[in-house]
Amino acid sequence: MAVKERNKVPEKLYACHTAVIDGYVIEGHVPADLIHKLVKEKPAVLGLAVPGMPVGSPGMEGGKPEPYNVIAFDKSGGTTVYAKR
Repeated sequence: MAVKERNKVPEKLYACHTAVIDGYVIEGHVPADLIHKLVKEKPAVLGLAVPGMPVGSPGMEGGKPEPYNVIAFDKSGGTTVYAKR
């Protein structure tokens, strides 16, 4: 949890993995194409998160895929839907 707290990941977005890529925090099973988009476009967000472990997200293939949201979050803990999958 210290890594998540240090990188200001809102608790409601906690997932199983945390990474920092090109200065952006990536929490959970965020699709690679959206990470590439984030790094290329450089929006004013702290990072992206996929809370939990939704079936059908990267690394969670198998079974019937379920829709999930990729959430952008900022330093103040504000969130918006960055993409729907």
